[in-house]
Amino acid sequence: MQDLPSLTGLFALAFAAATILPANSEAALAALLAFGDRSPAALLIAATAGNVLGSVVNWLLGRWVEHYRHRRWFPVSEKALDRAMGWYARRGRWTLLLSWAPIVGDALTVAAGVLREPLWSFLLLVTVAKAGRYLVVAAVTLGLL
Repeated sequence: MQDLPSLTGLFALAFAAATILPANSEAALAALLAFGDRSPAALLIAATAGNVLGSVVNWLLGRWVEHYRHRRWFPVSEKALDRAMGWYARRGRWTLLLSWAPIVGDALTVAAGVLREPLWSFLLLVTVAKAGRYLVVAAVTLGLL
């Protein structure tokens, strides 16, 4: 039960990192793993769940993009969104495997909403991408890579 604050904090930071808020969940995950007193599996699940849920917020924003696209708080610039939508339209849902990447990843998750990607395929591909990134961070931090 003493892990709950760490897991909750990591979840919240990972959620924020996938939305409009500036956050670095990879550094937090690496720090928590380096201390070594928390379950790596629980940390990976918390980070992945938070980051995927944050991406779902972007997907939802994409569904209603025309209402919010020009708002100052919108998570990606108009230029980045247009570029991501073009890329997504040409290459399809598999571009969501790049949703882990800084800047372009957020734009791709918004573009998926704009282009009406079904939620089930969005969740599957984004979860694979986000979990893969955190697995690499964990493996490097724990000296497995």
